[in-house]
Amino acid sequence: MASRSGQDKQGQGEAVDLASLSVQQLSTVKKQLDGEVEHLSTSYAQLVAAQGKFKECLRIVKDRASTLEKDKTVLVPLTNSLYVKGKLSDPEHVLVDVGTGFYVEKDTTSAAEFYEGKIKELATNIQGLEGIVQAKTANLRVVEEVLRQKVLASNAAGTGAKQSS
Repeated sequence: MASRSGQDKQGQGEAVDLASLSVQQLSTVKKQLDGEVEHLSTSYAQLVAAQGKFKECLRIVKDRASTLEKDKTVLVPLTNSLYVKGKLSDPEHVLVDVGTGFYVEKDTTSAAEFYEGKIKELATNIQGLEGIVQAKTANLRVVEEVLRQKVLASNAAGTGAKQSS
């Protein structure tokens, strides 16, 4: 029999026999799983995007730090499309965004280590979330299959009742 993991009061999973649910209940479960899969997929995409930004920061810190010279004119990004000219005062130190609008001055080696740590942490989170998305998607497929079978059975029963009348 097909079963689905639910949540009881302690947050532990409990199996629910999908065959015992009505079509309406299965539709509700399907909608809930659809929402969860969509939300988790969005979160997955956001984590991958964040990891990409950290990789780009790491690449810049590693590649550019050794080639920059003091008092060199550079373009400083204020937004994605607005840059201003500035002079590099210290090529050995960079400002690192550590989150929630806070910046910390670090030497390029420490900055690279910070970004490498963030990339590894996100990779772990992405991998875990990927497994959850796959499990939820598998649950969704099972619910859809049971729902399809129930609808077909009810249609067949309705057709059989009409023919015998």
